Amino acid sequence: MPDASPSPTSPVSFSEFAPVSTAQWQAQLTRELKGTDPASLRWTLPDGLVAEPFYHREALTALGGPPPPLPPRPAPCRNVIALSVPTGADGRLQIEQGADALARGADGLHFVVKGDPMTFAVAELAERLPLASTWLGFTVLQGPEQLLERLSLASNGQPLQGFLRFTPPAGPEGAELPMYRSTLRACLLRAQSWPAFAVLSVNGAYFGNRGGTLTQQLAYSLNTAVTLLTELPDEASGISVALVARAIHLDFAVGPSYFPEIARLRAARRLWSTLLHAFGLPATGAATLPIHATTSTWAQTTLDPHTNLLRHTTEAMSALLGGADTIQVAAFDCLYQAPNEFSARLARNLPVILRQEAHLDWVADPAAGSYFIETLTDELARAAWLEFQSLEAQGGMLEARSRALEAVSQAGLEKFKRIAAGQDVVVGTNRFQNPQEKFEYQPKQLLRSREFDTTRATYPSEVLRLATALHFERRANQDKLAALVLLGGIQVNEDIAAAFRQMLHPHEQPATSPATALTIDPDSYSVLFSTPEEATLMYASPTQFEHLARVVQQVAAGHVFEIPSLVTSDLATLLEAVRVFNFKEFVVEGHRTEEVLARLQGR
Repeated sequence: MPDASPSPTSPVSFSEFAPVSTAQWQAQLTRELKGTDPASLRWTLPDGLVAEPFYHREALTALGGPPPPLPPRPAPCRNVIALSVPTGADGRLQIEQGADALARGADGLHFVVKGDPMTFAVAELAERLPLASTWLGFTVLQGPEQLLERLSLASNGQPLQGFLRFTPPAGPEGAELPMYRSTLRACLLRAQSWPAFAVLSVNGAYFGNRGGTLTQQLAYSLNTAVTLLTELPDEASGISVALVARAIHLDFAVGPSYFPEIARLRAARRLWSTLLHAFGLPATGAATLPIHATTSTWAQTTLDPHTNLLRHTTEAMSALLGGADTIQVAAFDCLYQAPNEFSARLARNLPVILRQEAHLDWVADPAAGSYFIETLTDELARAAWLEFQSLEAQGGMLEARSRALEAVSQAGLEKFKRIAAGQDVVVGTNRFQNPQEKFEYQPKQLLRSREFDTTRATYPSEVLRLATALHFERRANQDKLAALVLLGGIQVNEDIAAAFRQMLHPHEQPATSPATALTIDPDSYSVLFSTPEEATLMYASPTQFEHLARVVQQVAAGHVFEIPSLVTSDLATLLEAVRVFNFKEFVVEGHRTEEVLARLQGR
């Protein structure tokens, strides 16, 4: 019988081309740039890491040789659909929607249960879907062990596959507090015979969706994992550090910075190997660490919202190429629309196209060997490890979490500033805007909604446009009411002033400290006072704004009060309130308020 195995192939070579050295490449680059120093093209990441404009084989030599590629995934990357179960609902509607999604391209379901999980229709889930063979994720605010018990009974003891994320409102995302130790241990014991179901979440998305740098997201995720690995093992209960490590999954929010996001996910597995080694566990366990990637809410916008589709595409590509095990793509209009079939179908089909048409999952670790990405992976891993060690030296996530959150907040504030000054581009929001855009929502209703996410990078720019649209709509309708719109919280006044100056003088270099006609307290609020005739930009202290809102909305002093984003009343009442509570006009030097507002609307 002839040998059916393929004959060995000769290595590919191009002997007719002479090898080109790094110096020769650099000289050619200088000629192409007509004498400009290639170093001027360096790209500095928010982490402070610098990406060179050119990499050559010496980059891998500096790493000690080409790093080994990541091992193939244990299973193909799954396309996971998120289904939010609101408080008071039993999830039957979401279960039906999930079953339909699985029949139309999805590979898994993620139920975000906002109410009591004891009311979730587990029996209906088992009846509608085969629990043992369906990948299922659950996010709950309470009672995770009871939900696992009900799932175990419904599956007749068969092991499940998926994950559980417990996010108690009073505790940190993903970090174990002493008050929840017994709860998480009960989850571990309940699911210890389910090797494909991770019951411990390291929620790096919490840091990513609040503006944390890639280095911070990696480092603080490791700090959270160390908390779990240190606090949960219990010899008396039979919970070993190996069991805890096997039950952990990483949850990351992936942003639109394409190559750095690929490098970040690759660095996560390398750092996980180091962490396992530190706990005396086999480093090979990093290959099976489940990484759940979601498209970032931090980068989403309500302005020109179809651009979110493009961001989600690059984010999903980064996740797939970076080695994520599951990808969850959000609907492009989820910031302002209830779930709908159109946007859900687009979100569901995006990973399907990347896998089944672009075949991005056919190669294990496709970025392996890239001079640039290998270098960036190594640099991110080193920087994150240093930040991780720094926080551990201060007591880790349990003792120094406030320090970590302050660092994330500062990074987010810097991002706000760069967007306001036009240094960072958000297409459709602060650059290439559509001045004739017709909103698919009511700005007043959106600003009043408690569900409106105000933590995103584009929120200050958005709320300026929305408040301005509200003003021009009121003027066109000769609305007899007046309104106060909260534009930004503390520490963003200079950013708003910078946004105005960038809009009015786009060719000027951004000032380090935007000029205003008044000295503004950095802890004040920025507001828009809109009447049928004109609109005025103002600022007030948090106490002034809260007192005015209480008086206008007739809320008693002793009642719990959440500061609103929109306060409306008759014109006379608001005029008097603004005078009594001493709001100050916010003036960008050399420009009247009406001119600024008209420019925001493209008028």
